[in-house]
Amino acid sequence: MNEYEEIFLCKTPQRTSMLSSAQFVRDMIDGHPQTCYELFRMDKETFFNLCDHFKRYENLKDTRLVIIEEAISMFLLIVGHNVRIRIVTDRFQHSTETIARHFNEVRHALCRLGKILICPNNMTNEVSSYVASNPKYFPWFKDCIGAIDGTHISAWVPTDRQTSFRGRKTVITQNVMCACNFDMMFTFVYAGWEGTANDARVFLDALTRPEVNFPWPSEGKYYVVDFGYPCERYHLQEYRGRRNQPIRYKELFNYRHSSLRNIIERCFGVLKTRFPILRMMPCYKPSRQPSIVVACCTLHNWIRLSTRNDQLFREYEVEDLSIEGEEESTSSRNHSIDLSDESAAAMAACRDQIAEVMWANYINVNP
Repeated sequence: MNEYEEIFLCKTPQRTSMLSSAQFVRDMIDGHPQTCYELFRMDKETFFNLCDHFKRYENLKDTRLVIIEEAISMFLLIVGHNVRIRIVTDRFQHSTETIARHFNEVRHALCRLGKILICPNNMTNEVSSYVASNPKYFPWFKDCIGAIDGTHISAWVPTDRQTSFRGRKTVITQNVMCACNFDMMFTFVYAGWEGTANDARVFLDALTRPEVNFPWPSEGKYYVVDFGYPCERYHLQEYRGRRNQPIRYKELFNYRHSSLRNIIERCFGVLKTRFPILRMMPCYKPSRQPSIVVACCTLHNWIRLSTRNDQLFREYEVEDLSIEGEEESTSSRNHSIDLSDESAAAMAACRDQIAEVMWANYINVNP
């Protein structure tokens, strides 16, 4: 028998497992709750709510071979365990074309949902309960609505483009800028920049492109940021975890500012732990990879809204938690954004006023 006959004439049946795709999903849903959580990275109720939302609002429909629950399960298995499509093909007993098509459909649906979920939910004058309930932050940061930072997400690009995507650790990454509120939900995601791009450059681009829809704070409100952004002259990381008491007002301000901004690092920690695909991106087209990041951030927010007692969020709700890989900023002091002298002076005066009043209160409480 020649090679042609072996490949095209005498075909051996493939994907003939007794456990069909639909049965596999039913077993997960009807089985132990922890099994569902470990496999789909969310609990059963959250999974059902997501499927129901897609049926109602995202125009996803069952097909002859694949129901919505299966399609979403395929996507969650890929992003939640970073398995390749061929592995999922064998598990779900469908062709690679079918798996890839449904992966893309769910990805697009999640990005549409992200336009609703990834947005500020409190742009009023109301003080965040997270800040108001903590004397370390209130009333000093009562006008703060969240934190902004950049993080490195794994990327795959052709060889001729890899130089611009290699970060300081020589790993191929994309620089993703995010904003979050104090409920650990993303309010802005801007993905796709090369790993060598500085935070300040990405930040400026987001501000100057109307189609990006950066969530500008209302008058008097602000985000906390690291030293790569305007008006932050202090390196805050060196004060985290210090055993010694602060000896002057700048040290106290830096420590509390850094502690408050830690919320965005913990958000990144939850995101990358739940979705390992962000740590090792497969060979998807570069144009599709930013939307995978947005889809994962959308799932992050969906789970936070649906499950207040989620296991991963509980682990990362610890204040001042040190997150591996997020300690080193993607910024550089040599690439900060230059403000006008008037703006820089105004911001510096505002910061110094907060720091001095904070220090006076600290001295009174800790004589």
